[in-house]
Amino acid sequence: MTTMQNIAAVLPRMAAERGDAVAMRCPGKRGFGGLARYDQVLTYAGLEQRSNAIAAGLGSIGLGAGMRAALMVRPTPEFFLLMFALFKRGIVPVLVDPGIPRAALKRCLAEADPQAFIGIPLAHAARAMLGWAPNAGIAVTVGRRWFWGGRTLGEVEALGAGAGPQLADTSGDAVAAILFTSGSTGLPKGVIYRHRHFVAQVEMLRDAFGITAGGVDLPTFPPFALFDPALGLASIIPDMDPTRPARAEPHRLHEAIKRFGVDQLFGSPALIRVLADHGKPLPTLRRVTSAGAPVPADVVARIRALLPDDAQFWTPYGATECLPVAVIEGRELQGTRELSEHGAGTCVGRPVAPNVVRIIGISDAAIPDWTDDLALPPGKLGEITVAGPSCTDAYFRRDDATALAKIREALPAGGERIVHRMGDLGWFDGDGRLWFCGRKSQRVLTELGGLYTEQVEPVFNVHPQVRRTALVGVGQRGMQVPVLCVELEPGIATDQHARILAELEHIGQGFAHTGRITTFLVHPGFPVDIRHNAKIGREQLARWAAKDLARRDRLARRAAGKGGGTDDGGGPADRGAPPPGLGA
Repeated sequence: MTTMQNIAAVLPRMAAERGDAVAMRCPGKRGFGGLARYDQVLTYAGLEQRSNAIAAGLGSIGLGAGMRAALMVRPTPEFFLLMFALFKRGIVPVLVDPGIPRAALKRCLAEADPQAFIGIPLAHAARAMLGWAPNAGIAVTVGRRWFWGGRTLGEVEALGAGAGPQLADTSGDAVAAILFTSGSTGLPKGVIYRHRHFVAQVEMLRDAFGITAGGVDLPTFPPFALFDPALGLASIIPDMDPTRPARAEPHRLHEAIKRFGVDQLFGSPALIRVLADHGKPLPTLRRVTSAGAPVPADVVARIRALLPDDAQFWTPYGATECLPVAVIEGRELQGTRELSEHGAGTCVGRPVAPNVVRIIGISDAAIPDWTDDLALPPGKLGEITVAGPSCTDAYFRRDDATALAKIREALPAGGERIVHRMGDLGWFDGDGRLWFCGRKSQRVLTELGGLYTEQVEPVFNVHPQVRRTALVGVGQRGMQVPVLCVELEPGIATDQHARILAELEHIGQGFAHTGRITTFLVHPGFPVDIRHNAKIGREQLARWAAKDLARRDRLARRAAGKGGGTDDGGGPADRGAPPPGLGA
């Protein structure tokens, strides 16, 4: 049974209740003499009226419910007006990260096969030159139109000027959007979002974080700004490149926070590190949320020190396919730091109600149907699965990927639900807390068993001259050589590398699982994902490590042929017991 649901249905209600309140503000750029230009401001009433006009205008040029529209627009007020207009009309926006490789972007658009292409002039130029979305017969340009750009957004809005409510009669099961994953561990996949998924996310986020209307939010990841109107928050669009949060300028973020009284902020771990490194207090913030990858323990400690004592720092766990899954507050996370540094993994907290989170055995094969014997008991490490109202049920035109990621579960009262396999490894402790241990695809399979990135890397990240580490495997699975790639803090001289690597090996020998790692390589700078600049590209590092080790082996053979030799390191220290979740 389906019911009428539409994520945009919140707008007419908010316009009636808080019409004059600011829904969205895009600060003006600094002009001559440091004077700020006029901000772009949308009230709830303006967001409602203008999105109605755009929705009606889109209908007048041939776009209707169920049609797909690629949207390649920067995070400006126009992006949010378009998103709500598309939702209202029942048109399905297709969102792809613009920073992914061109070949992958072209493939994503070909897979989604949109009937319309809405983008900035540069996106239209790229489409014309590179053959993106060839079947998109309707074009809308946000900005100045070139000859291939179809109508401008201004023209579309003018066509629908004065239009009344445009809310389509969509069911909860109707497709609302296709959101492509970042492709950080493989090819991006188009996740099918239904209207009920978005509605559930809003409710779960509100309840999990205790969000009430009237706050001011700085969402540095644009899709999260879509939730703000539904939560009664004013969004401040930050002056930064959203595809490069690691390069955000902290003084600009501080300026926006102070100028507009921002009390809530969402950012990737990379952006949170920028603020932590800047070291300036954030006295107005009452809630900071970070997601996309685990937040390093030292960053959590430093950002907490910059916040007021009564502020909360939340790190929700989830994925494009299902969010939120679990949450943990910074104080509790700090309390788990020692366990993480001893190999337990990263604690991601307790499941968000009404999610059902369970651990199953590690397998790369499809599991069509759920059976009770799949679930592992607390303390056993396996793959994390989740069933809940925000859990998506399929990838667009990717039946193979859907089969590997989804399990059908029959319910006792009748009907069925979808269980999503997160592709992450983890375990539950005795207090019901979930621990994340790394991506399943990035586990290292040696002759002595598996090693998992998030149980290994925090052990070594304690070294004061190490920025971060990455565990990769070289060789055939089941016989892989574990290699620890090391990214050092800036400014460390090359002649210090050997000493640091020796110290890392000594640290590793103190634990049963990391004592197996004897190969350490310094890397100049880890590759990271486009979306959050926080997920390490371990697949790329594994290829780099394999080439580097092959090169070293060739050099060693040549040296041996000339009578050279190698030094033998010392024996292992007391390694203690295996970390939690690994068992005996």
